[in-house]
Amino acid sequence: MSTATLTSKGQMTLPKDIRDELGLKPGDKIDILKEGDRYVLRPRNIRAGALYGILHRADDRKLTAEEEADAFAATLAADDERIRAGG
Repeated sequence: MSTATLTSKGQMTLPKDIRDELGLKPGDKIDILKEGDRYVLRPRNIRAGALYGILHRADDRKLTAEEEADAFAATLAADDERIRAGG
C-alpha cells in the first residue's frame, strides 16, 4: 500500500511506484471513478495503437473492400433517412 498526502490546495502527488506501474508521465490525465463506497483512479494514457484489435471476435471474418463500402453506404443511408424523418 502507498500513501499520498493532500496539500492545502487539494493537490496530491502519486507515489513513484504507482506512477511507474501505471506508466504515468507528466501531463497524463487520470479518470476518478466512484465504485460503490470507494474511488478508483484510471489513467487515460492508453495510446490508440494499444487498442488495436480489442473489439475483434475470434469468429469474425474480415470484410472485403466492397463489403466495407456497402456497409458504410447503408449506414449513411439509414442516418439520412433518420434525419429526414426528423429524428
